[in-house]
Amino acid sequence: MSSSISVLYMSVSLDGYISTPDDYLGGEDGERLHKWFDRTDDAGEQTAAVKALVAELGATGAVVTGRRTAELMDHWGGDLHGAPIFVPSHRPPGPAARYSYPKVTYVTEGIEAAMAQAKAAAGDKNVYVQGGYTGQQALAAGVLDQIQVHLVPVLLGGGHRLFDLLPKEVELEVVRVIDTPDATHIRYQVTR
Repeated sequence: MSSSISVLYMSVSLDGYISTPDDYLGGEDGERLHKWFDRTDDAGEQTAAVKALVAELGATGAVVTGRRTAELMDHWGGDLHGAPIFVPSHRPPGPAARYSYPKVTYVTEGIEAAMAQAKAAAGDKNVYVQGGYTGQQALAAGVLDQIQVHLVPVLLGGGHRLFDLLPKEVELEVVRVIDTPDATHIRYQVTR
């Protein structure tokens, strides 16, 4: 049995947006929500806190992502952190995902099946969950264990919200807070 846990990793603006209406991540270069990722010290090295967060993300054993995100990112060329990618979708994959990316699996049986397959593939490593809609579906189905929010000090003023459509109240417990100059990184345990 897998000891894997599922963690939704998302950068979010203070007003709750994960992207602008045109799918950019904010700012003039379209990457405002991920600037924390590139934070360096005076020697040009990633700061210790950012390095630890990036290493944690890169050590995941499988990925569950929404179809929209997967297609916007061209399935990361079929390789995201070397982990298998599971895409819950009501439709089969397009030709690129089907024939060119052997690590990408489209799961048409729903979010529960996608998460079960990802946890089995991850073994004792965590499952990296991404995408607002996918996170909402995983919460509603009771298959999301934790949420890692990178709260960025910016107001985007519109776009796609992280949590727009939840069927009920979801209780969370704060398990970790890391404050950096470009974001506050909060890890929550989903309580059931």
